[in-house]
Amino acid sequence: MITRPLDLASKLRPEPRNFDWLFFVNSGLLVLFFGLFGSRFVLAPGLGVDFRLPAVVGASAAARAPTHVVSVVNSGQIFTSDGLRKLADLNEWLGQNAKGVRSPLLLVRGSSGVPMSVLAEIASAATAAGYEVLWAASEADLTARPKGP
Repeated sequence: MITRPLDLASKLRPEPRNFDWLFFVNSGLLVLFFGLFGSRFVLAPGLGVDFRLPAVVGASAAARAPTHVVSVVNSGQIFTSDGLRKLADLNEWLGQNAKGVRSPLLLVRGSSGVPMSVLAEIASAATAAGYEVLWAASEADLTARPKGP
């Protein structure tokens, strides 16, 4: 900028001090922010607070430790250990995860409002991939009175 004829340089503010270190601090904080809050556990959808397993008498009698777990909510979303899956993608996921496992056991945690047709499709896909299917249920409390009029 040409400032000599009118001596404009003397009327300008002086240059700010050197703040190069602040740039690196801001960049580091941005990387930290997106690293923590960009993970699939923070920004990804999860199970809702109203997720309830169906109650069945004797549900814990034949309980075994599963090799894989799938959670299904009323809206049809299927949550696996690798994140959200669609019903069409579930066959591929089941096939990939069954490899190398001697006797794969799939625990299906279906919310109490999930249609049986969805659960049946998941069970048939798991059986076709070589899984044994277990259904998750909570133990029914026989002493509790049913809600209602």
